[in-house]
Amino acid sequence: MPAFALAHLRTPQINEDVLAYLERIQATLEPFGGRFLAHGPEVDVREGDWPGTVVVLEFPDRQQAHAWYDSPAYQEILPLRTRHIDASAIIFDGVAPGFDPGRKAAELRAQATDS
Repeated sequence: MPAFALAHLRTPQINEDVLAYLERIQATLEPFGGRFLAHGPEVDVREGDWPGTVVVLEFPDRQQAHAWYDSPAYQEILPLRTRHIDASAIIFDGVAPGFDPGRKAAELRAQATDS
């Protein structure tokens, strides 16, 4: 099942460190099968507050996503971004093929009944 890394960049800004980070990040992703799905698009906020922008990466699975984030190559460049951009980052699983939200609702309903 694919896994994703999402970063909410609340204060995106461009400077030499951030440019160096951008120039080097692709090489850290490749050994782990990671790829960009979104990078800094203009966002259309429909609910709540969302200052800044978003980055979404896809990996073959959660293990590869964690291995990338924890890798020496990525940890070496990470401060180039974190020193300058206030952000939150998360890693999460996608849904399996054939995901059915109705079936998920039934499972949640059953769990609530059992409690």
